[in-house]
Amino acid sequence: MDAIRIRGGRPLRGRVPVSGAKNAALPILCATLLSDGESLLRNVPALRDIETTAALLRFLGRDVEVGDGTVLVKQATVAPRPEAPYELVKQMRASVLVLGPLLSRFGRAKVSLPGGCAIGARPIDQHLKGLQAMGATIELERGYVIARVPDDGRLRGTEFCFDLVTVTGTENLMMAATLARGRTTLVNCAREPEVEELARVLNKMGARIQGAGSSEIRIEGRDELQPFDHAIIADRIEAATFMIAAAATGGDVLVDHAPAEQLEAFMSKLVHAGCDVTREGTGVRVARHGKLQAVDITTAPYPGFPTDIQAQFMVLMCLAEGRSAITETIFENRFMHVSELARMGADIDVRGHTCIVHGVPHLTGASVMATDLRASASLVIAGLVATEFDTEIRRVYHLDRGYERIEHKLAGIGADIERIRGAAA
Repeated sequence: MDAIRIRGGRPLRGRVPVSGAKNAALPILCATLLSDGESLLRNVPALRDIETTAALLRFLGRDVEVGDGTVLVKQATVAPRPEAPYELVKQMRASVLVLGPLLSRFGRAKVSLPGGCAIGARPIDQHLKGLQAMGATIELERGYVIARVPDDGRLRGTEFCFDLVTVTGTENLMMAATLARGRTTLVNCAREPEVEELARVLNKMGARIQGAGSSEIRIEGRDELQPFDHAIIADRIEAATFMIAAAATGGDVLVDHAPAEQLEAFMSKLVHAGCDVTREGTGVRVARHGKLQAVDITTAPYPGFPTDIQAQFMVLMCLAEGRSAITETIFENRFMHVSELARMGADIDVRGHTCIVHGVPHLTGASVMATDLRASASLVIAGLVATEFDTEIRRVYHLDRGYERIEHKLAGIGADIERIRGAAA
């Protein structure tokens, strides 16, 4: 099992590129099930989650070729198999996104329940309620969702209001509705850029979707959809992670292809913390010359402060003057990085859904263990600023799920960082 070793204390300087958005690529790959023919997705990051999705599509009967920045999904050469087994779904929660396309296209689907997650349980009840509102019959049997369309062979359009905002729920029902009979209106939808990106691709395929990016999405069902060729948007979470790394180390970094318009809530907090944040060409430059100032944040659905940046921003506040409050409203267990940061000298009190962070003069290198994807990124940033001893981060397979060659990118802007192959767990 790999580890990452970092010798901290070096300001990051230079230019770092942002890869394509994993959270946009995954639902778009699932959307290929809605049509025959060859679909090509470009600007795809080389990540474990992409490989897992490709393996799932192959199991379902598609021929998938993963190239350098591309994924080509070819027409099925065998009879489709509308079943997603536990062995694949357990590796990645987003695998549940095949449920809507399979059911709408083939009239039936058997998909394993994804179960819990290291950062808290994320149930799919909203997915199932929405599909039932579209006429599907749903049974839960031995850990699987078994879904079927009505006797006339198609889902039917409906109006469905989500009880709570859910990104994957919005995406699953939006895909299912593209081949349903009639109009579907989804209310209280997730507004994330990745939802908008999925709608763009579905419209390229011939779907009729309006309102994506707002709280109400309207879909006119079609009889069939066509394959597509599409380059996905940049990863806003990776971009924010590099911005925080630049700020934490007191560096000066141009984050190339950073989608600034998608990161306004985050960037305003970075400015309030004492950083210079300027749009420059196709990216965003982040520099810090003075001391960091404590600021409070509360995570919220888009366009609020992203939960996927909370752990990384907490490291920044560990180095700020004063006391900050970081409140997590999305996931109940997303403070597991706190105990590892404490091993490096951070002073953090956990009070329910809020962490009170007391700034310290410096962090000290230590051996730490990653617990989830964004916690891994926070420990990398902590390692970049830690002094006295090296930082060794174990279980970095979490990191490889969402960051493409992060050690190479950071080394390119001055970090002393290396991957240790086959390190002890």
